[in-house]
Amino acid sequence: MSVTTPEQLITDSRDRIDALDDRIIGLIQERMAVSTVIQEARIGSGGRRVHLSREMEVLKHWSDALGKPGTALAMTVLELCRGRV
Repeated sequence: MSVTTPEQLITDSRDRIDALDDRIIGLIQERMAVSTVIQEARIGSGGRRVHLSREMEVLKHWSDALGKPGTALAMTVLELCRGRV
């Protein structure tokens, strides 16, 4: 039976974190694209680009799941997905 050294465990774990980060970035990019579709549809129908009550729902969802840091993270995601306002 092979014994994993602490160094190998750290290296393997960092590789896993890098892979997770790549997936998270990809998901955020996908979210940005979906948000663009929604914004264009809303503007095309005479609405506003940003829907504040929906953003509050998103903030609450992230805060409920991750606490105060989740709110900050959600704010960043929303900022990325809004594009230039």
